[in-house]
Amino acid sequence: QVQLVESGGGLVQPGGSLRLSCAASGSIFSINTMGWYRQAPGKQRELVATITSGDSTYYPDSVKGRFTISRGNPKNTVYLQMNSLQPEDTAVYYCNAYIASRWYQGYDDYWGQGTQVTVSS
Repeated sequence: QVQLVESGGGLVQPGGSLRLSCAASGSIFSINTMGWYRQAPGKQRELVATITSGDSTYYPDSVKGRFTISRGNPKNTVYLQMNSLQPEDTAVYYCNAYIASRWYQGYDDYWGQGTQVTVSS
């Protein structure tokens, strides 16, 4: 009933930029925090960035100053602008959102299918 669809991944050279997009659709009453996570081969999924409904953002030190998360208007879309990409940023990037489908329901955790980002020369 709720879908998150990512786009914008691909192959980029070190130092380059990419912009990821994620659109939430379906039965949506309210969206709370949205975010991006990534998982490299053989590693655990890790947080990349989050943004609240009030547009407060959080970044871990590994991407701070290089990545920027933002929400569109209406706020069912989230973007991740990635600059100064390095080979260690190579991973599958997943969109995440806390969504309430009805006014009387709490927020559930939803994930996109993932989009591959490869940083290589």
